[in-house]
Amino acid sequence: MKTTLEQWRMFKAVVDHGGYAQAAEAIFKSQSTISYGVHKLQEQLGVQLLEVEGRKAVLTEHGRILLQRAEQLLDQAENIDQVASSLNQGVEPVVRAAIDTIYPNDVLFDVFEAFSAEYPDTRLELEEFVLSGGNEMLLEDSIDILITPQLPSGWNGEHVHRSCFLPVTSPQHPLQHLGREATYDDLTAHRQVVLRDSSRKRRSEGGWLGAHQRWTVTHTSTRVNIVRRGLGFAWLPELLIADDLKSGALQVIPFAQDARRYVDLYLVMAHEESAGPATRALARLLANTDTGCKAAHTTETE
Repeated sequence: MKTTLEQWRMFKAVVDHGGYAQAAEAIFKSQSTISYGVHKLQEQLGVQLLEVEGRKAVLTEHGRILLQRAEQLLDQAENIDQVASSLNQGVEPVVRAAIDTIYPNDVLFDVFEAFSAEYPDTRLELEEFVLSGGNEMLLEDSIDILITPQLPSGWNGEHVHRSCFLPVTSPQHPLQHLGREATYDDLTAHRQVVLRDSSRKRRSEGGWLGAHQRWTVTHTSTRVNIVRRGLGFAWLPELLIADDLKSGALQVIPFAQDARRYVDLYLVMAHEESAGPATRALARLLANTDTGCKAAHTTETE
């Protein structure tokens, strides 16, 4: 005869609570039921799991080894029950989101932490992209939630974030030592570091492209590191480089006019009417974050 989960639960209760009487009170079973269940378990296994010392039941060496396995088994069984309960309530087993890389990581991780607390059994699949890469995923119906700077034609989006981009270089870069305020003509003589659109169909580059030289990369962190090394200039998200600006590792190019740029991000739900509770919860968390700069509304894209 095979052992049962209930037998292992009773065995664990005896260990956790120090005896058969205490276990009976804790899990609302009679002492005789628990005593019989554990005795039968030992008989089936052919291994002694517990010894009675005084009035307390203690683990044998074999019991200690098997208890570790039993705890894993009971945890897995409990998790299966939770997942089944969630599915019965219409909770999705997985939510797929595509989010532009300029969305602040710290804010995103706070959202994920809150989402995990609400829906611990729902898997989250995150796609990170640049410019219009997420729009392709939306049109291919491979995601549930999109945060994008470029609303696809025919879709509505909720504004969730504004990112301020500053033109910066390393302190040693020639643009910091002109002896006067910089102009856009000055930029043309120096290397610009830009991002490539992650779309498979649109291989465009984002940002001002007036420089005669430019390097194109696919991730914002790569661009930041290149600029830190003094190898070029770029418009970078103010929130991302706040520590670099504070430490002096990066400096804003001293233009005569305000050279900041602003990018607005919008949240789009692929199937808003039929979205499940976990998808709606993630969308709500992403939309309720107070992030970004408060400049006048613009639609320029970096």
